[in-house]
Amino acid sequence: MRATEALADLARRPLDAAEALRPKLVPELLNAHPHHDNSIAWLLWHSAREIDAQIADLSGQEPIWTAQGFARRFDFDRAASSIGYGDGPDEARGVVCDDADLLIEHLRAAVEAQVAYLAGLDEAALDEVIDESWDPPVTRGSRLVSVTADAVAHVGQAAYVAGLGAPAFE
Repeated sequence: MRATEALADLARRPLDAAEALRPKLVPELLNAHPHHDNSIAWLLWHSAREIDAQIADLSGQEPIWTAQGFARRFDFDRAASSIGYGDGPDEARGVVCDDADLLIEHLRAAVEAQVAYLAGLDEAALDEVIDESWDPPVTRGSRLVSVTADAVAHVGQAAYVAGLGAPAFE
């Protein structure tokens, strides 16, 4: 298996996990807060947005958030460039979405963009340094791993929250 194929397989994992979680994602649970500002809706939205923003940056393409109309469909009171990183309590709690299918559709579109981007790379592209502001400098391959690692972590958090009982929520 080539490294780009392994990265594509890894990229699909957050979507697979979110789709498996779908039966539990009722509106009341999506927007509940487990004594924390990040709801399941925020976790799923952020997972898709961070993939989207970083893949758009790497590919030079417009983010799917705007290109495919997700910003309009979600209708959040946020800047189009917002991905949730560094959200304060009010911003995180402002991500309210009753539509689990829309959240998963958004994640699917982001993952599909990532997989399509990976399909266009050769193995040498993974070693290219794309960010010298870190020590050590960040390669394209390491950035692609971190994009998916973040999404896997957040979808895993959403699954954990979905399994909590009623006493865990405010």
